[in-house]
Amino acid sequence: MVQANAQLPHPPLEGAKLVIGTIAVSLAVFMNVLDTSIANVSIPSISGDLGVASDQGTWVITSFAVANAISVPLTGWLTDRIGQVRLFMASIILFVISSWLCGLAPTLPFLLASRVLQGAVAGPMIPLSQTLLLASYPRAKAPMALSMWAMTTLIAPVAGPILGGWISDNISWPWIFYVNIPVGTVAAIATWAIFRNRDSVIRKAPIDGVGLALLITWVGALQIMLDKGKDLDWFASTTIVVLTLVAVIALAFFIVWELTAEHPVVDLSLFSKRNFTGGTVALSIGYGLYFGNLVLLPLWLQTDIGYTATDAGLVMAPVGVFAVLLSPLTGKILPRTDPRYIATLSFLVFALCFWMRSRYTTGVDTQSLMLPTLIQGIGMAGFFIPLVSITLSGLPGNRIPAASGLSNFVRIMCGGIGTSIFQTAWDHRTILHHAQLTEQANAYNPTFAQSVTQMGAAGMNPTQAYGMFNSMATQQAAQLGVNDLFFISAGIFIALIALIWITKPERAGGDAGAAAAAAH
Repeated sequence: MVQANAQLPHPPLEGAKLVIGTIAVSLAVFMNVLDTSIANVSIPSISGDLGVASDQGTWVITSFAVANAISVPLTGWLTDRIGQVRLFMASIILFVISSWLCGLAPTLPFLLASRVLQGAVAGPMIPLSQTLLLASYPRAKAPMALSMWAMTTLIAPVAGPILGGWISDNISWPWIFYVNIPVGTVAAIATWAIFRNRDSVIRKAPIDGVGLALLITWVGALQIMLDKGKDLDWFASTTIVVLTLVAVIALAFFIVWELTAEHPVVDLSLFSKRNFTGGTVALSIGYGLYFGNLVLLPLWLQTDIGYTATDAGLVMAPVGVFAVLLSPLTGKILPRTDPRYIATLSFLVFALCFWMRSRYTTGVDTQSLMLPTLIQGIGMAGFFIPLVSITLSGLPGNRIPAASGLSNFVRIMCGGIGTSIFQTAWDHRTILHHAQLTEQANAYNPTFAQSVTQMGAAGMNPTQAYGMFNSMATQQAAQLGVNDLFFISAGIFIALIALIWITKPERAGGDAGAAAAAAH
């Protein structure tokens, strides 16, 4: 009898319970998403304090992203075994504990281990927050609930760099993790108070152990290969060759196994659907470009342009203005228009922003840095929800959770890969441009000879003059390197529009809420 009652849908929340429940879920989401970006501007501070290079410090970001990517597909299975409210509560509590461990970290390996734990327990939090929030509102008000939820996820990535920069400059970097403790504690208490009697049915479900092991193997090997490749001279290193082979072989076995397993951990047959494939690939590559640039821009500003962490974070802040203002509008017009139009406009805006950034110079002013970021908010408002609507279009309701998990997995994985690729590509382009610039440093170049003469007239000896030229060449090379990546990003966003238009979205009012729910 209890089992039968438990299977009935819970009635929507009302009054104060609805308000408190929405705030509790939003706080958990805010804390989770904040941690994907709060460390970005703090990498130099973390690296310096722990005595490691900045490129090693980026592991703080990628370790979280990879662990998060691996855990997302397991959300459905864990929910069946634990219950959605208990799992959500466990995720919040373990997230708080892992944040505390991150702040206490005395060494980089300890910090990375804590970030892996943090990323792993964060995986179920966002899908479950959507589930709990949608179940709390009447079906007719689902778009309103999702609009509020979407604004939370848009504000957090913007607040992350600002808060992280201010904390790094004025307090110390461990506090970028300690801030999660009060937020998570309040979220956990409020969640338990409101949702404890609204848990889902617990039932035993088999786990695809072989598939999970293969998933961890190929994802881990791929990410380590991407992160360590630039340090080990890529395929000149036996380690990189071995990691690449492990990733490729494990991925091949993973694909074959998952397509034939009775209870696959990841339902790869979804890729046979045109809408799912086109939408997922466009969303994931677009997110990888966005997230890679979100890491690259503050890092370049701090290491080569002389910005503080706080100032670098403030440069990123304007993206939230239009994103927050226009998100509710996107939710209103989406049911009445083709989502491909909104997604196309979003990608064109992203392309414009990256093209504007590709024209930066070493003397760029703050206004020129902030203008593309402000415009980018327009693209952000039309990025997630229309693309996820396309991705889940036409799928039966029972396949929506699996599709949402797989789409999120690919997106999060691309975010981690994007970070690694952009860091590596920037290093390579900087080295190339530096070599090209220093080729001009010879007595047969009248411009170089004149510059050395002017430096000599200013009191420098030849060694000092050459050192000054090398310093200027290094800064200019780094500038040209980021310009290359911005320009390439603009071109890829244009090319991705073709993927949007190979899809054929189907109208499915019943799935609209579920589709929008997977928007992050």
